[in-house]
Amino acid sequence: MRLLSPLRVRVVALLWGGLSTSSVGDQLGTIAITWIAVAALGPAAGYLAACQAGVTLLAALLLGRWLDGRNERRVMIAADLIRAAVLGGVVLGWAVTGRVGVVSLAMIVTVLAVGQAAFRPAVQTIMPGLAPSEAMLPAINALFDGTDRLARLVGPALIALAAAWLPVVHFLTVDAASFLVSAAAVLLIGPRATRSVRHDGSRLASFLQGFRALRRHRLLGFLLYTSGIVNGAWYAALFLGVPLLLTERGDQAVRMFGAMIACYGVTNLAANLVVGSRPLPQRPALLSLWGNAVNGIGIALIGLCALVPGLPRDSLYAGAMLAGVGGPMNDIPRATLMQTSVPAADVAAGFRAWIVSANAGLLVAMVVAPTLFARLGPAMGIAALGCLIAASAFWGLVLRLDAA
Repeated sequence: MRLLSPLRVRVVALLWGGLSTSSVGDQLGTIAITWIAVAALGPAAGYLAACQAGVTLLAALLLGRWLDGRNERRVMIAADLIRAAVLGGVVLGWAVTGRVGVVSLAMIVTVLAVGQAAFRPAVQTIMPGLAPSEAMLPAINALFDGTDRLARLVGPALIALAAAWLPVVHFLTVDAASFLVSAAAVLLIGPRATRSVRHDGSRLASFLQGFRALRRHRLLGFLLYTSGIVNGAWYAALFLGVPLLLTERGDQAVRMFGAMIACYGVTNLAANLVVGSRPLPQRPALLSLWGNAVNGIGIALIGLCALVPGLPRDSLYAGAMLAGVGGPMNDIPRATLMQTSVPAADVAAGFRAWIVSANAGLLVAMVVAPTLFARLGPAMGIAALGCLIAASAFWGLVLRLDAA
């Protein structure tokens, strides 16, 4: 299979193994944090996610100039080790006090946000150096993109199986261990060529450099501007709206949440296998925008099905599965275009610009979402957010970005 061919390259296989483990841990950690926060704060848990988005945004903006030109491998290892240490410390605190307080939750999301802002652009920067040829780059992107897809399948499935006997906080323990595995994998791949360069000028100038680099490409510019809408609405719907919706189901809520995210992961991974096994299409805008449209329609379906009295819960799972199809259709072409259409020296800055835009939208969404769900109810709020994602995609189709 073309998608798996990059695993014949030793460094690709090593890094993929480490990031796959870390991605599963991230899913366990995300769901654990979500559930602990919702139990403690109710709808106000959205403000914790807003805090994480705000920290990620600031870290991507302020750290860019300092990180550019540094050894990406060392940055990745440091980010993994620091995140593992903080998560481990919070679990130890729980073992002593028997609770995870709001301060501990805030510390977790802050450190995870800074680690993500440092780690992800570094990964994207070294990715072209892992490929024996540029022709293999779409398959490598799909393979690594598939780590998150696989994690959305495996992680929630593990939670659904283990939630009955393992305290939720110990999913943070597993997440900490997964960061150590990732750090070991990055260490074993050996030195990688540095492709980013240090930009002169202020931190704002460094951020704007990446913004300008993406804006020169018509499709990438549009995706940059709308990433906040898509990312914010997606996260608010799945990780605040759905938990609030399922709390009405009583003791089965955690298992149902894990099962829904696992259903999302099944089709997410299947779509990744299909998209990643094909070369980048000549009209990538159509694939990317229809991906966002399908994702939004699936999320809207979750909310609409929940509004129908007596409708079986399988209908909620069907909406999650449809939403999962859209992710790879957008993410794989976008990542490949960013790596091949943006000057090599600006790749890291471009990805940081995307992180800033996506997390700015997430910040706004999670500040607004508690009020949205309080006034409309979880079901109607989820449906509205799904429609917003789909509308942004149809706007791009109307603009005929594929004609560029």
